[in-house]
Amino acid sequence: MEKFLPEIIQSVVIIVLHVLLRYVLVSIVKRFSKRSDRLEHRTGLIIKYVDFGIVFLIIFGLILVWGVEFNDVGFVMSSVFAVIGIGFFAQWSILSNITSGIIMFFTFPYKIGDFIIIHDKEYDFEGTIDDIRGFHVVIRTTKGEIITYPNSLMLQKGVTVVKPEELEEFLHEDEDKNVKEQPTD
Repeated sequence: MEKFLPEIIQSVVIIVLHVLLRYVLVSIVKRFSKRSDRLEHRTGLIIKYVDFGIVFLIIFGLILVWGVEFNDVGFVMSSVFAVIGIGFFAQWSILSNITSGIIMFFTFPYKIGDFIIIHDKEYDFEGTIDDIRGFHVVIRTTKGEIITYPNSLMLQKGVTVVKPEELEEFLHEDEDKNVKEQPTD
């Protein structure tokens, strides 16, 4: 037992430091969420990402403390990341949507309940944001249709937010435009 005392102490220090780091990061996320009126389940999603990162760092630290050489860890990690990289290259949109979801949590200029127009080259999507998830945004159109739009595209496309006080006028203007465009017999 005495033989492993330094490793045990280092392991405890690593775990305690990472638990403290998690506490600080979760506090920052919750404070940001409260200040910017983010919904609780969106905050929970970011906290899950933080937890995943902390667990990864704890495992990595414990591997190093318990005698695995850094060169061996580097070799294993580079092999793992190469395989993951190839997998994500095949499904790059998964990684970009997760990253976009995190970015949108902290910098998203719109929130659930906002009426938005997504300016796409082929078709403008418009509706009310019902939910913002890890991979996509759920939009309910004025016709009641549900659209899931990828987070990565939300950051790449132009988006207009219609202010609540202008929404009624915008919707009536849109209805008038549709009536004028219908052919007469």
